[in-house]
Amino acid sequence: MRVSVIVVAAGSGQRLGASAPKAFVKLGGRTLLAHALGIIARFGLADEVVITVPPGMEAAAREEADNVGLVIPIKIIAGGAERQDSVRIALGFTSAAAELIVIHDAARPFATVGMFQSCLDGAASVGAAIVAIPLADTLKRVDHHQIKETVPRANLWQAQTPQAFRRDLIIRAHEWAVQNQVVATDDADLVERSGGAVTVVIGSPLNLKITTAEDLSLAEAIAASRSLR
Repeated sequence: MRVSVIVVAAGSGQRLGASAPKAFVKLGGRTLLAHALGIIARFGLADEVVITVPPGMEAAAREEADNVGLVIPIKIIAGGAERQDSVRIALGFTSAAAELIVIHDAARPFATVGMFQSCLDGAASVGAAIVAIPLADTLKRVDHHQIKETVPRANLWQAQTPQAFRRDLIIRAHEWAVQNQVVATDDADLVERSGGAVTVVIGSPLNLKITTAEDLSLAEAIAASRSLR
């Protein structure tokens, strides 16, 4: 089955406090975008990549892609105001011949080839699949720093990326979201709300999303430990 990969790299990185957009912040000497593209290169099953970046960063993203050595078609476009907008825009640039779409956040530099493969297998079977991990922490619902409720963690999972979908299913989900003015924090949520089924494959706590300076420090420690092995 033909596969298109969307790399969401249009975030400003405001919460990270960096001088560059988040995808262009360096981890272990390479940008987060380069880490994500390197995973895709090792994955070896993608037929094209569509990258969303902040306006004006297209040339920098092209340079990163060239350095990684991807030998498949690469489309680089300006993203939207929100992540959901960026994905919707990117979907319009994916090849109509693609049967499966994988969506991955550049802010997750430690995704693995196995995660990509498991997502694709799940999407090919069910229609949609995401990487996730069972929730380990106790959850508290809080209002103005006051605990209002302890939320049972049984059957709760923490969603990650990559996430994979049949192309027609994810396009329909985004069209439904526009028509109904629905905003979600991940693409699987849109598929669920628009009536699609989504399966879960096992991710890893190491597949963290870099949002804050503390996240980046933790990622640097992980990257350093791996380089010593």
